[in-house]
Amino acid sequence: MTPSHPKFRAAAVQAAPVFLDLDGSIDKAITLIEEAAAQGAKLIAFPETWLPGYPWFIWLDSPAWGMQFIQRYHDNSLVYGSAPAERLAKAAKDNAIMVVMGLSEKAGGSLYMGQWIIDAEGRTVAARRKLKPTHVERTIYGEGDGSDLTVYGTALGRVGALCCWEHLQPLSKYAMYAQNEQVHIAAWPSFSLYRGGAYALGAEVNNAASRIYAVEGQCFVLAPCATVSAEMIQTLCGDDPTKRQLLLEGGGFTAIYAPDGRQISEPLPEGQEGLVYAELDLGMISLAKAAADPAGHYARPDVTRLLLDKTPGDRVVIRQRAAAAEVTAAEPAEPARREADSAPAAATHRTAEVV
Repeated sequence: MTPSHPKFRAAAVQAAPVFLDLDGSIDKAITLIEEAAAQGAKLIAFPETWLPGYPWFIWLDSPAWGMQFIQRYHDNSLVYGSAPAERLAKAAKDNAIMVVMGLSEKAGGSLYMGQWIIDAEGRTVAARRKLKPTHVERTIYGEGDGSDLTVYGTALGRVGALCCWEHLQPLSKYAMYAQNEQVHIAAWPSFSLYRGGAYALGAEVNNAASRIYAVEGQCFVLAPCATVSAEMIQTLCGDDPTKRQLLLEGGGFTAIYAPDGRQISEPLPEGQEGLVYAELDLGMISLAKAAADPAGHYARPDVTRLLLDKTPGDRVVIRQRAAAAEVTAAEPAEPARREADSAPAAATHRTAEVV
């Protein structure tokens, strides 16, 4: 009997959020979710911190100058278990589509760069955090932990996600490859900052990182990339000519790549909002793996191995005696960030050591 492989249509977003407006951005997200589902997509992927928008102010001036946006940014970041979060989960269920949302997650008094994977039933598959915020992002966000480098078994195959320059972290990528990832979401904020003056921040390098991830990991890669709107520039730059030279309108370069590195989506112009689509046939992965599987037959574990520690980095561990079990500390309502992997591979893979 020939084994079946999932075949489905996927969509990746190229659009600006309603900047610093959580409810407005969720309204827009639901519209995009409905559009993707109407076009037959079973998966839709959103850019990095699309809710409520990437905090471009951290790149435009000093931290002291950027403080004018901080309270508004916190107030419009998503709290899991809240009414806005429930709206998003309901949209996934109502449209029978998996949603991978990039968001600024608010937990207690801290923010994290999150990716929320919601299945077609509206259930949380994972709520991961970016392991290491990049450069000035660390003035805003906290860090994730080893549990955030996990691939999850779903009805659409084995799905994983990383943010932005996590795709320039070789060991983090290898940790994902070793878990037999089949569909990867590579979320990017926009490529409209410092145009021409910082090549490493541009579309060429970063789209290349998404393409290489597809080739190295032999998986499909959805690379949603946001745009910067004129309204965002007005909010952040005002009439300051220097800032307006740093942050430009547009910057969207969304793409979808096959396991052999081909771009299989039709591109949109960088300033145009919309969705890009591709047909994903997971049976193609076997052909790519036959050539080179860096965490399998193409590995040399006797020479190099990865140590992957998935221990959750809980900030507070509450312990209590059994006799006092009825006295518990109140904890914020949110979905379990560290859902169990339904088919863990890294724990048994000969080239990955998990402690």
